[in-house]
Amino acid sequence: MMIRITERFVRLAMVGSTVLVAGLMFLFSKSDLPAVTEVTNPVQDSLTPLEKPPEDQTYMGTKQCSACHFDQFMEFRQTKHAKAFENLPEKYKEDASCLECHTTGFGEPTGYKDSTTAHLAGTSCEACHGPGSKHGEIAKQFADKTLSKEEELYVRSTIHMMLPDNACVKCHKSKGHVPHPPYDKE
Repeated sequence: MMIRITERFVRLAMVGSTVLVAGLMFLFSKSDLPAVTEVTNPVQDSLTPLEKPPEDQTYMGTKQCSACHFDQFMEFRQTKHAKAFENLPEKYKEDASCLECHTTGFGEPTGYKDSTTAHLAGTSCEACHGPGSKHGEIAKQFADKTLSKEEELYVRSTIHMMLPDNACVKCHKSKGHVPHPPYDKE
C-alpha cells in the first residue's frame, strides 16, 4: 500500500514538473532568456544495465557513499584502507608519490588535493569503484523502495564493481612485482 502511494506521488510529481517546464518554456520563449529545450532525467527509459558507467563522474567521498551503503561503510572504517592517509608519516602527507595510493582520486580534477578535500583522504570506496556522483544521483531515485532485479542491475551498472586495469596493483605494487619505495617510517 505504501509503495503504491509513493509511486502515485512520483507519477503526479513527474506530470506536474513536466507541465511546469512546458509553461516555463512557453513564457521564456517570448523573452530574451534562453529557452529550456529539454528535460533530462538520469534514469533511462529502459532499465537495461549500462555497458559501462556514465562518463564524467566526480568524487563524492565516503560520507555520500555511506548514505546508502552504511553496513559496508562501517566495515570499511575498520580497514587499513580507511586509515591509509592518517597512517602516512606527517612528512609524506604532501608527497605526490605517496598521495597517489594513500588518498582517493589524487591527480584527478575532482580527487584529493589537500586539506580542503579531506573527505577524500584515505583509500576510500571510490579508489576501487571509481568516482560515483552520477551513480549516487541515479540511485537516489530508487531510495524509498525495494528494488526489482531489473532496477538493481541498472543501478549497479552506473558504477564499477572494480575499476578496470587491475586497480589493486596500482597501489599494491609488491603484488605487481615492484617493491614499495623506501621511506622513513617516522
